[in-house]
Amino acid sequence: PPRPSYRWTICALLFVVTTINYVDRQVLGILAPTLQRELRWSETQYGDIVSWFSLVYAFGFLVAGRWLDRVGVRRGFATAVVVWSLAAIGHAFARTAAGFSAARALLGLGESANFPGAIKTVAEWFPKDERALATGIFNAGTNTGAIVTPLVVPWIALTWGWPWAFIVTGSVGFLWLILWLALYRSPPPPPPATT
Repeated sequence: PPRPSYRWTICALLFVVTTINYVDRQVLGILAPTLQRELRWSETQYGDIVSWFSLVYAFGFLVAGRWLDRVGVRRGFATAVVVWSLAAIGHAFARTAAGFSAARALLGLGESANFPGAIKTVAEWFPKDERALATGIFNAGTNTGAIVTPLVVPWIALTWGWPWAFIVTGSVGFLWLILWLALYRSPPPPPPATT
């Protein structure tokens, strides 16, 4: 059976992916003034773009949990990260409000699997007396992402242009994916009950 430290490695991976999740969703908000000026969006168009993420994200929760139960967190998380990373990168190639709306919707769909997947992973790997701590650790990624994004994204946009902010941040998910597939394995089945 895996060493007890293995589950904390898994928890660290969940923290990192949650941070990535929150970075990817915030890039648009950080770059909104630049995009509105360059692409000439109205406030209504920007509101519609943002709404597509929220709408699909909310409905994604309804199917993400059941889907993760069926396919398992190793494969399910991998698929979700590929979907949301491609969507994040896809923003770089959009030039219309409709293009950004489509990218936001796909981002919302992929990202909706993060919390069901992280919670299921914690439930599978951690004993009951450590689950709240593990959940708190991975959930700290939300605030970490909120801190990192405004520090990194403006620098990338000013250095290479706004499309690269989406490309660079979206690509980080693929780096995480390599670690996830290399390190994560399903927990061993519990020993059979003895009578």
